[in-house]
Amino acid sequence: MDLKAIITQFIGSRQYSLTPINDGLINTTYLLEDPEQQKKYILQKINQTVFRHPEMIIHNHLIINELLRSNNYHFQIIEPIPSLTNQLLIKDANGEPWRMLSFVENSVTFLTAPSVQTAFEAAKTFSYFLATVNTEKLPALEDTLPGFLNFEKRITDYKNSLKNAAPHLRENAKTEIEITNELLDLPDQWIEMEKSNQIPKRIIHADVKISNILFDHHHHPLAVIDLDTIMISTILYDFGTMVQSYTNATCEDDGSATNNFNPEMYKAVKEGFLFHLKEKLTPEESGNLDYAAQVAVYIQELRFLTDYLNGSVYYSTKYPEHNLDRTKNQLELLKGLRLYLGIHNF
Repeated sequence: MDLKAIITQFIGSRQYSLTPINDGLINTTYLLEDPEQQKKYILQKINQTVFRHPEMIIHNHLIINELLRSNNYHFQIIEPIPSLTNQLLIKDANGEPWRMLSFVENSVTFLTAPSVQTAFEAAKTFSYFLATVNTEKLPALEDTLPGFLNFEKRITDYKNSLKNAAPHLRENAKTEIEITNELLDLPDQWIEMEKSNQIPKRIIHADVKISNILFDHHHHPLAVIDLDTIMISTILYDFGTMVQSYTNATCEDDGSATNNFNPEMYKAVKEGFLFHLKEKLTPEESGNLDYAAQVAVYIQELRFLTDYLNGSVYYSTKYPEHNLDRTKNQLELLKGLRLYLGIHNF
């Protein structure tokens, strides 16, 4: 990888500064500052292990941006920036894909919701984004992550990881494996609803964690970011992953957390999610929000545990037990959510 060569293709030979942004779990991201033009950009290497066809990401991004513009969306829109040869995707000497995106000035992100009001504003912002892009006719979006929301596959992948895991990994995760196995039928109702078409297909963001909203310094939303996972699926997944992200009172890396579910955040997220979507949802969607929240937390826990048992090959990790700590954190979150909903058989 020659970063300088990549940057030259976007801004030429001008001077620049480059700062790594390390919050993401998948792509490699930098803040690129161009002092001559007094502009800042996001420069990003797309993880081709996860996104095997990065051109599909660009395709979807352009479609969503057009939907936002044509429906008078009032938040800032993240624009792909073309290279000097008018390409939106540049490959380096190793064949790895790079892109540049517009940067939102004076913005901040949060890994966890700093207040109930901020959680409400974030959920309301995603509600507005989803209401805006879900017009009567679904566009021809590419499937950038085949099988991503195939929960039957997630369960099969987990079972395979459990069968093939190194003995010491199975032993380290013994307690978490036991709890996971006890709840293995939790997604069954979701799977059946999708198979029988009880819930409609919609455009979803599919990664609605709070860090994918940019705020100003007064915690007012500015933009929805990271459209890589945009897909056609059930909107229940977006609500569930909002809960998974916003109601956690700790960082998801904290494996020693206890009582990390915040019920006030849950109420705020549900109110915010319904703010722009209440009239659009079917009774089946509205009636399964609490259930969807449980499934989303469980599936995220399952994914962390699967990756841990596989030797941590998917998520970026900073130490050997990182994914196990994430697993523990999600199980504690699920426990708190289920107790709040009156479900005590955990």
